[in-house]
Amino acid sequence: MTRFAKFLLAALTGLNVSLAAPAVRAADLQGTYYEDNGVCSQPWVLSKITHRFRHQVTHVPNLPLVDIVDFRRIQERRYEPASERWPIGRHYCRATAALSSGEERPVWYLIEEGQGFASIGDNVEFCVAGFDRWMVYDGKCRILR
Repeated sequence: MTRFAKFLLAALTGLNVSLAAPAVRAADLQGTYYEDNGVCSQPWVLSKITHRFRHQVTHVPNLPLVDIVDFRRIQERRYEPASERWPIGRHYCRATAALSSGEERPVWYLIEEGQGFASIGDNVEFCVAGFDRWMVYDGKCRILR
């Protein structure tokens, strides 16, 4: 085994990272209706958004402490395949997030192919309308639309 492979294996083991898609509990997406059957509606994508959103509202000051309980009207807005000019394939998605407060908010998200940890798997960036307090995605999620 090469030195790099040993390092990568040790890093993944130390971080307790699985190479498989994360498991989704039934309660995470209970009652979800999907209109899109592509990558935008994959359970691992929606689970990642749900868990990162929970982390965001817990750690960013002055955000209401709510959870995403459901995703509705999931759509892939556009797809930019990998090419010589743009080497990373991107899926731009939109959905409506039902929050634990009873509100519904639009959520925009981007799935970047091959941009996960150590280039293994895909990366997901998301923005829920009204929750971009630090204007990471231009305050109104314009960057991910």
